[in-house]
Amino acid sequence: MELRDFVDTLRRRWLGISLFTLLGLAVGAALAFTATPVYQASTRIFVSTQSVGSAVEAFQGSSYTQARMQSYVEVTTDPLVLDRVIDELDLDESADELAEAVTARVIPDTVLIEIVASSESAAESAEISNSVARHLRDAVIDELEEQVGEDSALVNLTVVKRATEPDAPSSPSIPLFLAVGGVLGLIAGLAFGFARQALDTRVHSERDVAATTKHPILAGFVFDPTAAKHPLTVHAGPRSPRAEAFRSLRTNLQFIDFGASSRALVVTSSLASEGKTTTAANLAIALADAGKSTLLIDADLRRPRVATYMGVEGGVGLSDVLIGNARLEDTLQPWGESGRLVVLPSGTRPPNPSEMLGSRTMEELLHALRGEFEQIIVDAPPLLPVTDAAVLSKVTDGALVVCAAGLTRTTQLAHALSSLENIDAKVLGLVVNLLPTRGPDSYGTYGYEYTEK
Repeated sequence: MELRDFVDTLRRRWLGISLFTLLGLAVGAALAFTATPVYQASTRIFVSTQSVGSAVEAFQGSSYTQARMQSYVEVTTDPLVLDRVIDELDLDESADELAEAVTARVIPDTVLIEIVASSESAAESAEISNSVARHLRDAVIDELEEQVGEDSALVNLTVVKRATEPDAPSSPSIPLFLAVGGVLGLIAGLAFGFARQALDTRVHSERDVAATTKHPILAGFVFDPTAAKHPLTVHAGPRSPRAEAFRSLRTNLQFIDFGASSRALVVTSSLASEGKTTTAANLAIALADAGKSTLLIDADLRRPRVATYMGVEGGVGLSDVLIGNARLEDTLQPWGESGRLVVLPSGTRPPNPSEMLGSRTMEELLHALRGEFEQIIVDAPPLLPVTDAAVLSKVTDGALVVCAAGLTRTTQLAHALSSLENIDAKVLGLVVNLLPTRGPDSYGTYGYEYTEK
């Protein structure tokens, strides 16, 4: 994964990552506030040796003590000491259970032993720590070490710091719980975000399309919430960025097979609802506005929409001409004031659209229409559900494939393009529709205001 892919994933999945992080913080806070508080109190013991002779003997005694101190630490949690503590404080637990609440250690580079006792009661933690220190001293002096006199032992243990009742619990630590919860939530959020990104094969931007196919991207159209009510953007809003994008598509198409006197192309998509009919209608209007005689044919004999979008009569049309029930000149309907755009609606819905569109009659009809119009735009059904568009692309100059951001999956787009390539049909290029205007995949549009002199 490249750095750009990593950043794109963070930008696309930031909400989920943030929610997981907040959830981790909430869980950490809940655990911190509901956990039983534990108090710790500590006592320090100074270990020394009795001086019973020369300086050499004293030094030897000190070295002896240093070597024995770790043994004293181990004795701290033995029943020898803890059983006496339990009896003294009347604790309702065994020596093994109490040993889990008591720790002892030698403070580095000193002759000090620190004894720490933990308890759910602040007072009890101090009592246990002090009691352990007293009984450890008694056990070492009276039972474990040899006597150097009638009333003294070679080693002496002196309490230099008595345990006091702690003011606040040592755990749970709210900042620690929050930090751990936040980090774990962030890790879970990142894992979730990258997993979703890996499983999400939808087209989100032109970059995703470019990574799927080598065919050129001829135009990108941003999402327009008013497109459903006003699909003919080039006609209804000629100065809008979306209308300008259709004119850009018109210009880009002119550079493909430049010099062709008459061209017929199929506009299709992978699946339904990707905007193929809207693209075909607006492209036809843009071509007519450029002064070209243009014919818009509704060849989607299954779910025709052109007549509705263009506001023309669609009861008689292409299907009726192909079966000889109507004459071509009677079904062609001029559109607009210039008269350069003509619409041929789909007509009566036939039971066999694929056979009709792939017939010799359809091929001859398109050949005849090439002599009358400079541009022929054919709105065809989607490629994956039916073969109509693939059949038509063989008798035209190629196909313009529309895909919708957030709807089309890259696998679907690849399969749709393969269905054309497998029959040697030409793919003129792709159009990416419904591009977002906000977010990590936002598509930039540039305005240049019209002014009157």
